[in-house]
Order: sequence, then structure tokens, then C-alpha cells
Amino acid sequence: MPATWNREHPRRTGPARTSGALIAIKVVHTLVWLSVESCVAYLLYAGFAKRSDRRAAIAGAVVVTECTVFVANGLRCPLTDVAESLGDDHGSVTDIYLPPWLARNLPAIHVPLVILTIVLHLRNLARRGRHAQA
Repeated sequence: MPATWNREHPRRTGPARTSGALIAIKVVHTLVWLSVESCVAYLLYAGFAKRSDRRAAIAGAVVVTECTVFVANGLRCPLTDVAESLGDDHGSVTDIYLPPWLARNLPAIHVPLVILTIVLHLRNLARRGRHAQA
């Protein structure tokens, strides 16, 4: 069955073609996703360990950038759109590695974790400021 163009969403529908470009996008998408999730995990660890330092700031900048891009693109990763435009049925990478219920609910899980990291690091910075004044 040949793939067709969907006029409402400028992407191909039908069976996915596995091209070199599509494989490259999926690899990049997977690496970006893993790096952002690693940053979130590090921020949680550092926040609980009271380590609000330069590494936490870098990890925080990565997460803030990812969240900004995600929100600016209508709560959808732009690399998903690219993968779908190259013929993939679903450009997401989360559904490859995660159970379906987790992949579906990842933003609902991710947002409270990001908020928790903000609270933890603000707490750490406030304590640091009080100790510096004493």
C-alpha cells in the first residue's frame, strides 16, 4: 500500500519507509530524550543531596531548553514531526523503550518531577544564602 499525504497534517501516512535520514533522526531523537531524562535524574539526585552547583545549573539549563522547545511546539517534540515527515508512523521514541501507559503519561509525570527539582534547588540556594550572611 503506497503512503499518502495527509493535508491537515503535513506528514506521510501509511507504512513507514526506513531511510537513512529516518534512522538518523530516530537515533538523534533517542539521544536527546535520554540526555534530558538523565539531566532530570541528576537534578533530583543533586537536589536531595543539597548540591546546587554548576553541574546542576547546566543540567537545569538543558531541561529548561527542552521544556521550552516542547511547549513552543504545541506540547510535541519537533523531532517527532521530522520523523513523521520522513514516513514514520509515529515519530516518538518514548513508545519504543517504555511501557505504553508510561509513554502516554510521560509529560504528566515529567512536569511534577521538574517542579520538585526547582523546589529542591531553590531550597538549597536559600539555605546557602542564609549561611553566607551568618
